[in-house]
Amino acid sequence: MNGLRPLPERGRADADAFAAIVAADQPVVLRGQKADWPAVAAAGQGGEAVARYIAQFDRGAPVQVMVGPAAINGRFFYRDDWAGFNFTREQVPIRALLGELLRLADTPEAPALYAGSAPTGEHLPGWAEANPLDLPLPDAVARVWIGNATRVATHYDGSANLACVVAGKRRFLLFPPDQLPNLYIGPLDRTMAGQPASLVDPDAPDLKRYPRYAEALRHAMVAELGPGDAIYMPALWWHNIQAQGPLNVLVNYWSERPGGTSPFVAMVHALMAVRDLPARERAVWRAWFDHYVFNDEAARAADYLPPAVRGVLGAAAPSRTERIRQFLLRALAGPGG
Repeated sequence: MNGLRPLPERGRADADAFAAIVAADQPVVLRGQKADWPAVAAAGQGGEAVARYIAQFDRGAPVQVMVGPAAINGRFFYRDDWAGFNFTREQVPIRALLGELLRLADTPEAPALYAGSAPTGEHLPGWAEANPLDLPLPDAVARVWIGNATRVATHYDGSANLACVVAGKRRFLLFPPDQLPNLYIGPLDRTMAGQPASLVDPDAPDLKRYPRYAEALRHAMVAELGPGDAIYMPALWWHNIQAQGPLNVLVNYWSERPGGTSPFVAMVHALMAVRDLPARERAVWRAWFDHYVFNDEAARAADYLPPAVRGVLGAAAPSRTERIRQFLLRALAGPGG
């Protein structure tokens, strides 16, 4: 990672400063943002102390754990034959996962263990009250990520993300959203953890196979975070995360989109409905999309109609969302559906 630009960073942000960071729509590291969390204080006393601290909140609800052999070197990925993944999945309580990580701490060839995106309200009730966010992220849900020395493939999140390191160190490698063509994204509908991911290994990039990745690196930024540090990542920024050490804990916050409103799913449907049309027809549909979706005035495209008859073109509202949902269900069901 030598030669990469460092991510912008600053000290702790209060609510007003954080609101300005969100408005700027750029990633930034917040050093010591959560240094006062009791969980971070426990991490300062060692792995066993932070494991005990976390375990006191555990109520036994199982989390999904990705388990990979030592040979994968912590990199969860596709198998060489593309027939599956190089890891398996197990369901275990957080307390049991923590115990296994402590047991493996001094094992030279330890398997890779990683549990991610477990809502603290479900798995660690009381965590959010003991370790509060205290920043303006409306509707954000706290989620915990626990594992050993693992590498998460470069991917994006559909909403803004505030990630707070509790224990261990993590390297964050970020790429702007417009680097999509240079990241060589894998299958869209067969993913490791939900989001499509880059096929390039940042620690050993094969530039003969993925030559445009060299251009992506020109735009990349990197930072290493320790306990108490946080990073704000705007929606759709590509990020690769490497956890270092035998026990790593991170808590992040993002807001889920309402069901059925994923722009990614809309794009996948366009692959079926639009991509393979003749060029002239695609050009016409591009104009439709621009007029009704992407134009800055798209929300006013049907203002000439009385509000009662605007239907799916109406203003954003739960009733319009349900109307569109029903329209799509009928359309996808086909004739007689």
